[in-house]
Amino acid sequence: MLLSSLLFLLLPVAALSGWYMGRREKPPEKDVNLKTTSPTYLKGLNFLLNEQPDKAIDVFIQLLEVDSETIETHLALGSLFRRRGEVDRAIRIHQNLIARPTLNKEQRSQALFELGQDYLRAGLLDRAEALFSELITSNPHTEAALLYLIDIYQQEKDWEKAIEMSRRLEVKSGHKQFTQIAHYYCELAELARAEGDRSRAMKLIKRALNSDSKSVRASLLEGEAYMSDENYKQAIKSFRRIEQQDINYLPEAISRLSDCYSRTGKQDEMSAYLQQLYARHKGTPIILAMTNLVEDQQGDDKAIEFITSSIKNAPTVRAMDRLIELNIRNSEGVEKEKLLVLKEITGKLLDAKPIYQCHICGFSSKQLYWQCPSCRNWDAIKPIHDLEGE
Repeated sequence: MLLSSLLFLLLPVAALSGWYMGRREKPPEKDVNLKTTSPTYLKGLNFLLNEQPDKAIDVFIQLLEVDSETIETHLALGSLFRRRGEVDRAIRIHQNLIARPTLNKEQRSQALFELGQDYLRAGLLDRAEALFSELITSNPHTEAALLYLIDIYQQEKDWEKAIEMSRRLEVKSGHKQFTQIAHYYCELAELARAEGDRSRAMKLIKRALNSDSKSVRASLLEGEAYMSDENYKQAIKSFRRIEQQDINYLPEAISRLSDCYSRTGKQDEMSAYLQQLYARHKGTPIILAMTNLVEDQQGDDKAIEFITSSIKNAPTVRAMDRLIELNIRNSEGVEKEKLLVLKEITGKLLDAKPIYQCHICGFSSKQLYWQCPSCRNWDAIKPIHDLEGE
């Protein structure tokens, strides 16, 4: 398999090289003997046939004289190896290329850019960082190099440098990076909170909101920070802001809001707010929160009546699970046993199904990630809204 793949990849390059070297060794004649083949070329083929690809690469690298007419061949060969996952070979080719003194500034810049991608693919982040840092002053590659550096700093969790490179990218590309920058500030805020530095954490959260006024993550962090300080009035403002920022994330705020209103003894205000939300959006999290309030204030029967009427047109497993739970309390004997079986089924369904999903790549999980672990886009993962979700 390796042999056939390498033959497919390298034979066209080698053939081109043999032809090119033949053209350079002697002037064109009318009756050239096309059967004359370079001994070096045959040596390279022999290495391939004996499944010695690394030695074959060395031969073909020597065969390809680096000048303005063969530089693209080297770059293409290295790029092919990288795309095929043979990063070590791509690195060897590009390192060999950079070592040649005949390269002009533009060619060297392109070779460095390719080598930086090789290092990044190989996980050699420090080497890739050094090359891309050099290339951000090179106009043909500035924007791409900045993007790669941002990716590296995200992997290294160096959020300060990620912010710096994102600012530079804004200037270079003309496109705002406010969403990512807000998340970088949120990452720094969470680190500050973990270290017990509440003042710094709040300043970073404010910077996140200044960068992106629609940052749900920043609002959640701000609300939680106010809750820690027992400033429930401000926490309520932060959590209620999420409805205007992105309605998809409202379920993340409902339980926090309920806790804040409860701690301030203003459950009636929570009830009024939920009724407003229910009129505007409905949705399972709001229905469940309303059910809890009705249960606390009016008892199980009214709660059953409310949730039953609410889910007739848009039933979900989560709402059905809650309805079964309420009915179990008021059942006995065979009826209760049947309901317990149904509760076990809905419980298993809920355990097996994800709660969140990336709307870009489809990655799903039971945990909310602000950056998708699969496609690495920010704010791409949202709560699932369907029959089996929310």
